[in-house]
Amino acid sequence: MAMYAKDDIRSQLTAQQTAAPAAVDASTPIKPAQWIEYHKLPATETTALGSKTWISRSSTMIISWTDAKKGDVFPRANQIDEYAVLMYSYSAPVKVTAGDASVEVGEEAFVVIPPGDSAIEALEDGPIIRILSVLSEDLVEISLNRDAYLEPDVRHAPLVPWPDPVGGFKLRVYPLALTPITPGRFGRIYRTTTMMVNFLAEEPKPRDKYKLSPHFHDDFEQVSMAVKGEFYHHIRYPWGPDSTQWREDEHGLVETPSICIIPPPTVHTTQGVGPHQQLLDIFSPPREDFSAQGWVLNADDYPSK
Repeated sequence: MAMYAKDDIRSQLTAQQTAAPAAVDASTPIKPAQWIEYHKLPATETTALGSKTWISRSSTMIISWTDAKKGDVFPRANQIDEYAVLMYSYSAPVKVTAGDASVEVGEEAFVVIPPGDSAIEALEDGPIIRILSVLSEDLVEISLNRDAYLEPDVRHAPLVPWPDPVGGFKLRVYPLALTPITPGRFGRIYRTTTMMVNFLAEEPKPRDKYKLSPHFHDDFEQVSMAVKGEFYHHIRYPWGPDSTQWREDEHGLVETPSICIIPPPTVHTTQGVGPHQQLLDIFSPPREDFSAQGWVLNADDYPSK
């Protein structure tokens, strides 16, 4: 179910499952939403140069936010699968090395790093956002919200990687400037074998309270990352047969940088309330509905079937 306005392009969407949904009894408890404001929490890691990293997780992803210091290097040795760096306008310019390949990126971009040994060097101070799968078990163990998943969310689709990229796994950079926001296409959406990211447009004013978009997902979480501004995440929990499990509506105000982890099948919508804001929406596994609409900008490299 979705309650999109007629002029919202998402009103065209049909099936949205990320995988064949498991049969879930209606009485199965719904996971609570999570609001994680990084700068209000102790850092997970602090380097000798003073870089601070906050590591959190969802059912299937690791979300890493680093306030990096110039010259610091963030390696991954024997990385089990590919991962991504999300670069927005405030991000630190970086040098990414993966095997024999190396590239400097100093603009908004979606950067995919292959399995194996790799390193990210901060060329200036600034944020570095990394998204990995939960196959990186070392990061699962140190996640700030690890305890939230001691019991897996049985409503969530399993992590089943999509087909390998065309030409194999390698360092790939997708500059956002090559794919500006375009009427008739929702956001700027990219995917890998295990995740999908939508770089939503920067909004120069608060969101119109008369044009919100409450909707729900049957079998996958949405991770909404606030990189600029302030947001209310409005969340409504469906009622099941057990009234003792009913929860009140939630209206959580978050600052930047933060994430809200929105569990299935809660009804949700996000409202920017600052003078200028930007969200990045992250999903894992990739969404079939966005893919079917032809909205994925690197689909030629990352096939859906």
